[in-house]
Amino acid sequence: MAKKKRKTEWHRHRVQALWTLLTNSYLAGFVQGKIYKGPLKKLCVPGLNCYSCPGALGACPIGAMQAVIGSWNFKFAFYVAGFLMFVGALFGRFACGWLCPFGLIQDLLHKIPFPKKIGTFRGDRLLRKLKYVILLLFVILLPLCLVDIMGQGAPYFCKLICPAGTLEGGIPLVLLNSTMHSALGWLYVWKNVLLLLTVLLAVMIYRPFCKYICPLGAIYSVFNPIAVFRYKVNKEKCTGCGACRKACKMQLDPVEEANHPECIHCGQCKKVCGTQAVTDHFTSSRSETLTSYDPQA
Repeated sequence: MAKKKRKTEWHRHRVQALWTLLTNSYLAGFVQGKIYKGPLKKLCVPGLNCYSCPGALGACPIGAMQAVIGSWNFKFAFYVAGFLMFVGALFGRFACGWLCPFGLIQDLLHKIPFPKKIGTFRGDRLLRKLKYVILLLFVILLPLCLVDIMGQGAPYFCKLICPAGTLEGGIPLVLLNSTMHSALGWLYVWKNVLLLLTVLLAVMIYRPFCKYICPLGAIYSVFNPIAVFRYKVNKEKCTGCGACRKACKMQLDPVEEANHPECIHCGQCKKVCGTQAVTDHFTSSRSETLTSYDPQA
């Protein structure tokens, strides 16, 4: 069973790696130290992929949202909001588990041996609410309210917090452009400290950024219970062995919390189920027997 679990996990990592390569395939950017600004950059990608990454072909939806939410560019603002709603309604947090480059980085970091991995701790569930606060404050309110004379807000989450942007964009651009060295200051140091802290935590805790910080995950999580792609649990087949609960690195009980907002649809619960009680499928039917998370329960 453990061998099967590892095989399934590496299959997901291959999909993650392939998607990361496809969406960051502008090799000239790494050679020239420049950002791709072609027509594809007007399109958002479903995962957290920094706009400033030299190889990025598309735009990060969180960065794009901050750029337009406080401006008069309503058409693009509606496009970004519509894109997020479309991906969320169709896949939920499947995008987090399979299509996010920074999610892949955290997955691989967690495979590094450490004396004691941290599964959960007191206050873990409460701390996971922090990403909704960050979404509301740094992605929506600050860019919406603090605008310049042109009516545009600054990307405060990208500027002050996002470790993915530092890793994918900040560090490569600084290394490839010596002219930027003189412009570095406390903000660059602060962002690198946050990145280092995220890396260290990712070795000990599975996907700490996804659990506690990521505003994109916060948006997709809202759609998880109602998304077209969902998990189905057949309680008649379930023996209550607890294998799925032990396999879940997001510390959920798939039997009682299928399609919980924290579920990234990694598929481990489905693969370890000996009776195939856990399945995934595309369905819009609400009449099927689903054991779904009830936010009012």
